[in-house]
Amino acid sequence: MTTGILTVSELNKQIGDLLEIRFDLLWVEGEVSNLRRPSSGHLYFTLKDEKSQIRAVIFKSPSGSKAFRNNRLPLFELEEGMRILCRGRLAVYAPRGEYQLILDSAEPRGTGALQRAYEQLKLRLQAEGLFDPLRKKPIPYLPRKIGVITSPTGAVIRDIISIAKRRFSSVSVVVSPVRVQGASAAGEIVQAFQDMHAFGGIDVLILARGGGSLEDLAPFNDERVARIIAASTIPVISAVGHETDYTIADFAADLRAPTPSAAAELAVPDRAELKLRLSGLQTRLAKAGRRKLLQDQERLYLHQERLKNPQRLIAGFRLSLDDRGERLLSLVKERISREKQNLPLLSLHLRQAGPLGMVRSSRPEIDILENRLNAAIRRFFQQSRKAWALQATLLESLSPLAVLSRGYGIVRTLPHGRIVRNADVLSPGDSFEVQVFRGRFRAVVERIFPE
Repeated sequence: MTTGILTVSELNKQIGDLLEIRFDLLWVEGEVSNLRRPSSGHLYFTLKDEKSQIRAVIFKSPSGSKAFRNNRLPLFELEEGMRILCRGRLAVYAPRGEYQLILDSAEPRGTGALQRAYEQLKLRLQAEGLFDPLRKKPIPYLPRKIGVITSPTGAVIRDIISIAKRRFSSVSVVVSPVRVQGASAAGEIVQAFQDMHAFGGIDVLILARGGGSLEDLAPFNDERVARIIAASTIPVISAVGHETDYTIADFAADLRAPTPSAAAELAVPDRAELKLRLSGLQTRLAKAGRRKLLQDQERLYLHQERLKNPQRLIAGFRLSLDDRGERLLSLVKERISREKQNLPLLSLHLRQAGPLGMVRSSRPEIDILENRLNAAIRRFFQQSRKAWALQATLLESLSPLAVLSRGYGIVRTLPHGRIVRNADVLSPGDSFEVQVFRGRFRAVVERIFPE
């Protein structure tokens, strides 16, 4: 008799339990292939090397971002053919009897992969306008207090402090020590920016570190660092790496310095140069003042020469006034003489253009209009008489008196005077009145004749 028989589901479950206990947490390196991005937002792909392959999945992050974050490296997106180092656990999908890697961390491997992640982040932040020159703030010319975010050990901080003190000894330098390499460096840099803003009184910030590989500079290619730089209300100078190194922090900063030493020189003016420049300006100002004084003196002498005695000015004005008065009187007399000569001609024009002239010139036209009016009045009266005679004839034909003149009469009851149209309204013995063409009389009904 066979004992210990398992169902397929039970077998797959036991295999899954063994694998998940044995491979609870592991690191695997391989190449991404068959990458799929369904609408769920999860990433499904195959992790392979030269001899074998295994399925893997990265579930969508709570933020919904398609990019994948690693604690030590910048935000990047998986791409077909990318070589990655990933951390996860092995899990069995019992319905199909398949096992796969469920990943919770990944990072690109090799300089090429790091460069791709760097380019991806740069293009995405640039599209958001984070590197727009219009949003960059000017660096103050003479800051009183400089904030430096860098490693507390090494040549970088010593060079910055030495150069700042040498160039302008009264400038204060506030240092916020951070790690500039490693998994926690980006978080420390973000916290340092927040601390500097909370400290207050900082005029300009310098973010600095020495040179290094692309992986060494990874904290300065972190999205969180780029965003805290862009959000800073204090102007930021980025001085990361050597002169040829460019990081995301350089693009987000208000000013990039090729080296940390150059950043200190850009932030702090040279006191000796300022003194020399100030001395030159003072010399130029003194020369300009003397030149302006000489010019003003020459102008004063010139005006004094041109300025006349007030009595002489008044006498000149009096002569000018008399001359203008005589000229005005002469012009008035000449105008009056000319107008007198024109007076007879104007009188003739006035008589011709006056009302009497207009009446005499219009008399023939008035006579014609008067004749036409009289003729029109006569025609109107003739037509009115004919119309009146016609209406009188028509009225006479319709008059009741014309009917009475032909022997008819109008019978009215007494005493009410109602016109009798039917004999039935009368009774024998009733009195009635009859109106004829000339006069009227009363009568009594003796007998009614039915019709």
